[in-house]
Amino acid sequence: MPNIKSAIKRVAVSRKKTLKNTIAKSALKTTVKKCKESIAKNDASSPELLKQAIKALDKAVSKKIIHKNTAARKKSKLVKALNAAAK
Repeated sequence: MPNIKSAIKRVAVSRKKTLKNTIAKSALKTTVKKCKESIAKNDASSPELLKQAIKALDKAVSKKIIHKNTAARKKSKLVKALNAAAK
């Protein structure tokens, strides 16, 4: 444990940010997983869930929770899967 006041504060801030990012990543993963499951089942609600997943990915990028290329790759895979399921 640090003794210097600024170091103590950095540890506290780091903990808060880590917790916030963990919660946000977990919610993001849940959204993407629901979308994937919907596409696999060929549900009628798949396009709506895809929109939600894309929105969640974009928000995560804007909050710097994930890298923009990671989000682009995930969005691409989801859209590709939806188009393949539609055929």
